[in-house]
Amino acid sequence: MGATATLSASDLSVVPGGDITCQVVVRNAGELVDQFTVDVVGDAAPWSHAEPPVVNLNPGESAPVLIRFAPPRESYVHAGAVPFGVRVISREDPHGSVVEEGVVTVGAFTDVAAELVPAKAEGSRSAKFEVAVDNVGNAPAMLRLRAVDPEDDLDLRLDRTEVVLPPGSTTFVRLRARPRKTFLRGEPQRHPFQVEVAPEYGEPLLAQGTMVQRQLLPKWLLPLLAALLLLAAALAALWFTVLAPAVKSAAREAMQQEAKQIQEKADEAASAAGAAKSESQQAAANAGQALEALGLTPGDTSATPTLPKPAGAEGDPFTFRIDSTSAIVANAATFTEVTFTPPDDKKTLFVKDIFFENAKGDTGTAQLVRDADGTRSVIRVIGLGNFRDRDEHFQEPLRIQPGEKIVFRVSCQNPQPKGACTPSVVLNGRAQ
Repeated sequence: MGATATLSASDLSVVPGGDITCQVVVRNAGELVDQFTVDVVGDAAPWSHAEPPVVNLNPGESAPVLIRFAPPRESYVHAGAVPFGVRVISREDPHGSVVEEGVVTVGAFTDVAAELVPAKAEGSRSAKFEVAVDNVGNAPAMLRLRAVDPEDDLDLRLDRTEVVLPPGSTTFVRLRARPRKTFLRGEPQRHPFQVEVAPEYGEPLLAQGTMVQRQLLPKWLLPLLAALLLLAAALAALWFTVLAPAVKSAAREAMQQEAKQIQEKADEAASAAGAAKSESQQAAANAGQALEALGLTPGDTSATPTLPKPAGAEGDPFTFRIDSTSAIVANAATFTEVTFTPPDDKKTLFVKDIFFENAKGDTGTAQLVRDADGTRSVIRVIGLGNFRDRDEHFQEPLRIQPGEKIVFRVSCQNPQPKGACTPSVVLNGRAQ
């Protein structure tokens, strides 16, 4: 066994910035002259030391060593109980080293700093600040904040009024200052105010700030308005003195030129009308001579030939409508058919108009087919997606002979949610 150690006190208290001591008695329990090194281990080691740190002892001899604890007044040395150990190391018998343990209680101290950032801010309607609060003490600090305007010119709003700061930390509390009254023009006005930061124990701190209130109208606005007024006056003078007379003169010349052109066209039209009248009279004389050469008397209409009337010009008018409801099909070559048989099978139908209707905007193909005793011929093919209402007129009427039928065929290609196709066709004409 190399050494023994005995602490004079194992429970100590110390104030930050001060110091406290205790003794450890070191005894050489070995049989040889030995050197012993004494130090402090644990969280208290950075601010503790032994005096003297080394002692030389004969066998059975003892010596006191002073242990001094001096925590600095800094936030990183937290308040509360700090365990420590006093270690005695034997040079001759390292395995015979010993450690005596104890606790030193570090007292708490409060140290808070506060300032406004920025200390001065400008604005016409409001200004923003931040209250920077530092806890440089060694214990948590509970703080209350209150903004004070001695003149009551400002409406001051803090986003928080209570904060808890761990030791060695900083926080920022936002503050908005709004003037209770505004002004359009005038010199800037200064509004000093304070933010009171009160710790749980101790005197409150005051952070000073100033809001500089500016006028609502920008400084450049009035010079700009004056410059615009001067420019408007200059443009008005330019208009009335230079541009307006020039515009009137140009307009007068344009009107005169236009009147001249109109008169020239009127003279040309009158000349052309006279020439046309002379040509008409000459044509009438030539026509009379031609009739006399044929042995006909001018003005006699008995020999005037009668032109035949066009097909379909006479007879009973008719209008037939064919409606179709066609289910959706996957194959575009599959059609739903509706057959129309004319009610009078002894007359010929002269179809002059075909009117297709696709009110729903269906998608697919429609065909109008002539059926003559089973022999079919396509009259018209039309895509449903290309129209809603479509009117087709025939210069030469479409003839449907007695006994022939009309078939309306539809292939519906609608998307499923839209449902069946419902197109129709209307035929107009005369039957004779």
